[in-house]
Amino acid sequence: MTVTIAGTSFNQHDYDERGDVLYLSVGPPRQAARTIATPEGHAVDYDEAGVVIGMVLVNVRFILERDGAISAKIEPALIAA
Repeated sequence: MTVTIAGTSFNQHDYDERGDVLYLSVGPPRQAARTIATPEGHAVDYDEAGVVIGMVLVNVRFILERDGAISAKIEPALIAA
């Protein structure tokens, strides 16, 4: 299964049912150059070029049951050269 968010297709995923956390990555999970929190409390991982390589979505089941959708404001990373 592939999950697409804001044009980024995440083909790797792992759901922690106990913590209600969904981990998404583009390809195998790897170390991020930068991680930025979204206003909604999620985390977006970026590589050295500022490309999204992963996301951590919190309270996924709770939010889906309450709101019917997950929202996350994703902004371009500000990677220092």
